[in-house]
Amino acid sequence: MRIDRNSYGTLALVYSICIVLGFLTLRFIPIPWVSWPLVVILLWTCIWQTAFFRVPKRERGGGPHSVTSVADGRVVIVERVYEPKYLQTECIQVSVYMNFFDVHANFWPASGEVSYYRYYPGKHFLAFAPKASEENEHTCVGIRTVAGPKILFKQLAGVFARRIVCYAQDGVSVHRGDQCGIIKFGSRIDLFLPLDAEIKVKVGDAVRACETVIAEL
Repeated sequence: MRIDRNSYGTLALVYSICIVLGFLTLRFIPIPWVSWPLVVILLWTCIWQTAFFRVPKRERGGGPHSVTSVADGRVVIVERVYEPKYLQTECIQVSVYMNFFDVHANFWPASGEVSYYRYYPGKHFLAFAPKASEENEHTCVGIRTVAGPKILFKQLAGVFARRIVCYAQDGVSVHRGDQCGIIKFGSRIDLFLPLDAEIKVKVGDAVRACETVIAEL
């Protein structure tokens, strides 16, 4: 396990705040049954944030035609939609919602070449709201997969997610299961797949990045 390289500053800030609050708690609240539980909560916060920003080692699930989950979380949408930005055709949308306790590092869903990348500033509605896909701050990454078909995924900010990190660049070769970025705090991933893709998940399923096969191309 390692910590996401773009999260060192955030963790340093969290640790600093917790240390200061812990010191003030022990200094100015002389009642042990009040002060020590508060210190334990601050310690738990540091541990939780460290786990939150970790980049876990994962086994890559599936084979060369597989599309795996970009993120840990739960499937909230599986439906047929029209994707106007990159695929410009009807496709299958699979959306995964991440809560505060999921790992928020993101991983490439398929191997291939990045042929489309855009960042869109926007609003911060609840990430599971339908309008979040278009109106929230998000990135769009299109991949021409080694299997042939093109796929697209979006990193969506939520109410508390105020920073999206994406390592995509046009023309870069990518490998399924390598880290592609991180979204800080609650957020969502939308994955757009060809209509003839064999979808392997349904709404309500818990998924794990790299390991859970979302579809077969």
